[in-house]
Amino acid sequence: MLSGEIKVRYTELFREENEAVKERFELSMERIGEIAKETVLKAPFEEYFKQVAAFILKINSLWEQVAEDKLKTLTLEELQKLNSELYEDITEENYKISYANPAYAAKQLGKKYGKLLSFLYTEIRGMIVYAYEARIFELTIYLELFIEIYNYFEEEDEYTYKDVKRVLYDFNSDYCPDLVEYRTRELVDAELSFVKDIIAEWDLTDLRYLYQFGEYIGENELEIARFLNSLSEEEVKAMAFTYTDGYKRGFEAARIDLNKKATVNIRYNLGFERMIKYAVEFFKQMGLEPVIYRAAVSSINKRQHLKIGYHSTGVNKQYDYDHRFDNGLYLDKAFNERKLSGLKAAYEKYKDKAYTYAGPALIEVFGEENFTPETKAEAVKLDKRQQKLSVAYNREASIITNEYIRGDETSFTIIAYPIPEIGDNFKEIFAETVKVNTLDNDTYKVIQQAIIDELDKGEYVKIIGSGKNRTDIKIMLYELTDPAKETSFENCTADVNIPVGEVFTSPKLTGTEGILHVTQVYLNELEYKDLCLTFKNGMIESYTCKNFDKEESNKQFVKENLLYNQETLPIGEFAIGTNTTAYVMSRKYQIGDKLPILIAEKTGPHFAVGDTCYKMSEELTLFNPDGKQIVAKDNEVSILRKTDIDKAYYNCHTDITIPYDELGEITVYKKDGSTTTIIKDGRFILPGTEKLNEAFQ
Repeated sequence: MLSGEIKVRYTELFREENEAVKERFELSMERIGEIAKETVLKAPFEEYFKQVAAFILKINSLWEQVAEDKLKTLTLEELQKLNSELYEDITEENYKISYANPAYAAKQLGKKYGKLLSFLYTEIRGMIVYAYEARIFELTIYLELFIEIYNYFEEEDEYTYKDVKRVLYDFNSDYCPDLVEYRTRELVDAELSFVKDIIAEWDLTDLRYLYQFGEYIGENELEIARFLNSLSEEEVKAMAFTYTDGYKRGFEAARIDLNKKATVNIRYNLGFERMIKYAVEFFKQMGLEPVIYRAAVSSINKRQHLKIGYHSTGVNKQYDYDHRFDNGLYLDKAFNERKLSGLKAAYEKYKDKAYTYAGPALIEVFGEENFTPETKAEAVKLDKRQQKLSVAYNREASIITNEYIRGDETSFTIIAYPIPEIGDNFKEIFAETVKVNTLDNDTYKVIQQAIIDELDKGEYVKIIGSGKNRTDIKIMLYELTDPAKETSFENCTADVNIPVGEVFTSPKLTGTEGILHVTQVYLNELEYKDLCLTFKNGMIESYTCKNFDKEESNKQFVKENLLYNQETLPIGEFAIGTNTTAYVMSRKYQIGDKLPILIAEKTGPHFAVGDTCYKMSEELTLFNPDGKQIVAKDNEVSILRKTDIDKAYYNCHTDITIPYDELGEITVYKKDGSTTTIIKDGRFILPGTEKLNEAFQ
């Protein structure tokens, strides 16, 4: 319980809040202990409440160890046992008979109550991280929610499904402002130092440190930490420097004054702490204090199945996928308005910190086994009304965020590394990835300029696939008014977007049309087979894939996970990737289907659906290394920001790449009728680009 002195330094941050709910917490936990022993409910609900109560008692035991600072005294084996006990219920082998599985819950508890109670258990599982972070307020409100719902089931024949659902709605509505405020604070407040304290204070060769975060720790996290510990100090420092220097150069390229900023958000996968430790030092030398927050655990703050923040590779992707739309149990117009009001209030409270926030610095990982999800009828879905509300919320939230964290005053960087799950060649692939991440910028800058010079002469570009790839699409280009001083394409070297290797533009939508097809692609942690998008005037007109037997299921999958429940999206970016070294690496080790978008987009032409790369920073004046101003930053949708901002942005941007071996040609068509081919049969043939083919040899 909370009795006795709390010894963990981090808990001092929440002492006042914890003391305010101390009595509520202790009374609730006492009641949970009674529920775990009671036999007053009818089957099948008694077993559910007993199991969940037993889990909550594990959380109480965990909290007592956190409060007394005992976790750092446990052996590695004891910590691993604790981690296993907290997460064993949702591992792949146990998930089939877990109440967190909506299909199992529906089978045991009935379809209607199964959804509600599976949701409740999933939310309660978030108590793991609240206990690790000493956030007793959050622990208490979920204890009280569990007890309130249990009380309804005690009142036999005196409650309805609607009563239980109303409790869940009221809970999420009542506490939405609190959870949103804390989530907003996590983004901008360096005082929340939970992760930084672990990284700074632990000997990172002692792998017990991994079990202090509260996340599931699997072989990926253990092995990558061991691997980084095997590298020399110089090697790890070089990795951290590449990452942080790219961030700095991103500000320089955009001519944004980094001296006005005070914080940078580090997002990474657990296991990379040795690199992060040096990155923290390098950022501090720039005058930036890192903020590091974990991926959200409550349905209020999640964005579908995506993990935004620090996290592990996870225990079970199907579990995350099953609960990606849990907010469908309470999402309505009133909730949207309350959440937006809470977000606005949170930013207003932390506006000074928001103003000095510089932007995110991400370390992505790749190599996990490809995941094709099972779509379960028992899982919560958003109906058409809720889909529109979700889209509306994301749009309005983005506008509010930009009011306090201006897109034209921030930057970012992204870099990626493989994890051990990629296979026996992990060490070789890691070394190759480091090489790819540090290719010579100056070499690529010259080659890419030759491509841009030719593209700037064009009216449109045609991209045609080869073999099984059915791509046949025309991309209309921005019309330059002063070609001597202007350019449509950005010459992208390794700053915000590591590794080096692309030229990109925001194409005109009017006249852009055709088919974009890829035989296999991995987007936002999901695999798509034979993804096909048809465009008319730059907007998606139709879409499908071949993941499932039923066409309806394929279309639903694309709409939910690529269009984010929107009816259509524009082409926000057209680019030509030039990193043939990365492509050859992917083919050498047969990992093309595992490359993250960050690297994959550099290994052929790619097309982003959604917003342009310049979303909410269109007014920034940007120049290429040759001194020409980049002018193609808007399209016919984004320009609506000047008259009706609600219609200007879709709040998503997903790159889809055609690999070189599926590429027939990329040809520039000019107004005078002449043409120039840049790539033919997967090889660069434009004069000045021949060096890119050396990697193939």
